[in-house]
Formats: sequence, C-alpha cells, structure tokens
Amino acid sequence: MKTTPKEPRYETLSYLPPLTDQQIGKQIQYMLDQGFIPAVEFQESPKPEDHHWTLWKLPLFEVNSPQEVLNEVRECRSEYSNSYIRVVGFDNIRQCQMISFIVYKPEGGVRY
Repeated sequence: MKTTPKEPRYETLSYLPPLTDQQIGKQIQYMLDQGFIPAVEFQESPKPEDHHWTLWKLPLFEVNSPQEVLNEVRECRSEYSNSYIRVVGFDNIRQCQMISFIVYKPEGGVRY
C-alpha cells in the first residue's frame, strides 16, 4: 500500500483530480435539489484552521441553475486568479453550511 503524496488537502472532493465544469455543475445541481443556497468564496492562502473565507458577492439566493453559479465562479476567478475558490451550500433552515468544495486552485498552489 502506498500513501498519498504529502500536499495540502482541502475539504470535500480534494483527493480527486480537478473537477470539470460539467462535474461541478452536477454537484451544484445536487445542492439546489437539496434546497441549499449556493455561495462563492475565495481565499489566497487557506490553512486548515481557516474556517472563514472571503465571500464573493452575496449568497446566490435567487439562483435557478448551476450555470448561474458557474458564471459567478468564472467572474471570481478572473478577478482573483491567485486565490483558491470554493462553492458553499447553506441550509436556511438549520442556519449552517452543509457542503463546500474547491472549484479552483491557483497555479502552483500553496505549500505548507
């Protein structure tokens, strides 16, 4: 058995290869189907103990399709290309974050 290379891992799905836009869209559709409110967040150099990232605009309360969220991710990426970007799903009943996953890692990434 072989261990994985020593490199930082970030949240859900971080052990998989980078997701395609189609795969990200399916994850976002799952969020929407569950009634979660998506939001886009970014952080230049996240550390495992960082629980709070910078919110890109307001949560997307009125979003109806994954494509709308992907458009926001692209906008955020064009403005903050040196930052990690994640999509978060909030549950408005439980008042908490239910899911989050990285959708973009900058070239080179952060090493600890």
